[in-house]
Amino acid sequence: MSGSAVLLQFLNGLAGASSLFLVAAGLSLIFGVTRIVNFAHGSLYMLGMYVAVWSAGTLGFWAAVLAATATVALLGLVLEMLLLRRIYRAPELLQLLATFALVLVIRDFALWAWGPEDMLGPRAPGLRGAVEIAGRAFPQYDLLLIVLGPLIFLFLHLLLTKTRWGILVRAATEDREMAGALGVNQRWLFTGVFVLGAALAGAGGALAVPREPASLEVDLSVISDAFVVVVVGGLGSIPGAFLAALLIGEVKAFCIGLGYSKITLAVEFIVMAIVLVLRPSGLLGRPQAVARGPAALQPMLGQFSSKAILSLVLLVGVLAALPAFAADYTLVLMGDILVFALFAVSLHFIMGPGGMLSFGHAAYFGLGA
Repeated sequence: MSGSAVLLQFLNGLAGASSLFLVAAGLSLIFGVTRIVNFAHGSLYMLGMYVAVWSAGTLGFWAAVLAATATVALLGLVLEMLLLRRIYRAPELLQLLATFALVLVIRDFALWAWGPEDMLGPRAPGLRGAVEIAGRAFPQYDLLLIVLGPLIFLFLHLLLTKTRWGILVRAATEDREMAGALGVNQRWLFTGVFVLGAALAGAGGALAVPREPASLEVDLSVISDAFVVVVVGGLGSIPGAFLAALLIGEVKAFCIGLGYSKITLAVEFIVMAIVLVLRPSGLLGRPQAVARGPAALQPMLGQFSSKAILSLVLLVGVLAALPAFAADYTLVLMGDILVFALFAVSLHFIMGPGGMLSFGHAAYFGLGA
């Protein structure tokens, strides 16, 4: 790559890092206070894109960005009060399942409201052209994003360090039990943090509209990038998220510039693995509480009566005889059920006796196929 090409890819990386920081900062902030890994954060980003595209024709681009931010923040308020507030002390697996269910619900709503086709949004007024940098054209809007990222970081820094609400948030991040014992209203503090995090995700999605179309697949791709940034930067650390967003943004930009766009996600996780080997808590993170160890493996048959064991034997006999009289569709359906039951049992041994939440377990399923 020539010197000018390297410079432009570096600037592209800065622009991408700013968009990535908006969604990762909200995710990191929510986790730091509530300790909930919010899988639905990418869905809030996606909704910000759709609302901005949908309302831009009536309100104009900048008003649509504000409308999308406010709409997603209001949705975050509703979700926190109706669902998440009830599961703060639930097991981690239940929290993950609840937020992943929100991903499916929000995606189906977007499909119903706006259809399956990608939606192209307008360009930002006054920033539709390009400027010449090192003899090459660079979009004016990307220059705005490069400036906007540090401004958002500065705003969050001042909010968390110079305001009473921010001090309470940092206190809850350090020790939420002690903060509650000192009289901090954790319920409304958690609500405010989730609303702010949702607003950042919605704003990030709305501001990304001039660079990419709104689509139903963007939620999972964005949450993958955001998780990498949050883990690399350190769980709950806003400065860490900013630094990691710069790192991942540049990695993605140069992968694309060198013609390796199909492996950008793999490279991101390689970077994450290297960082975690060198710094297990992330670049600017602090050690988290020790995760629970493996659960005791209870004897299975000892929990069943003789009648239950006999019923199980009869069920196995019926299933064994099923191919002799069942229709083809029934056999296919039962085969699928047994395959996924076997997969569920394997996941149980990882998450139960093994004591680990395995996000990559499906990879072994696919590799076996």
